Amino acid sequence: MGEQQQAKFPQEVVDEYAALGVDLPALFSAGYLGERMGVQIVEASAERVVGTMPVEGNTQPYGLLHGGASAVLAETLGSVGSMLHGGSRKVAVGVDLNCTHHRSARSGLVTGVATPVHRGRSTATYEIVISDEAGKRVCTARLTCLLRDVAAGDEAHAQTAQG
Repeated sequence: MGEQQQAKFPQEVVDEYAALGVDLPALFSAGYLGERMGVQIVEASAERVVGTMPVEGNTQPYGLLHGGASAVLAETLGSVGSMLHGGSRKVAVGVDLNCTHHRSARSGLVTGVATPVHRGRSTATYEIVISDEAGKRVCTARLTCLLRDVAAGDEAHAQTAQG
């Protein structure tokens, strides 16, 4: 699905995770599903996460961008923002996702931008706006994640995700 590009993370965040032996870009990738769908994280911080996804390969039978594909992009971006907000001692777990589909897309790339609505100690909520290449809004989503303390099994999973 194209060449993988490296996401831009704030250096202090990269350093925080590196001190724990965690490869931040690998940990906060789009995951297996996101990779299959061609999701690319372009920029990531707790204040703003940007990612793209091709329409091709992510359509429903009528040739339109599948609403579920928009949901995958939205949840990926909102989860990355929530994890970065929570820091290295928290794990973000999605508990609510809603999507409103405004218009269709038939080709090209869609771009999602996640920005925080609420960033608390135990939850984080992000609004994700997905637009087509003309800058027209395709979907608006909102994701709320529970921020829970890292458990021993979570650390092992993070290490496995790297290699």
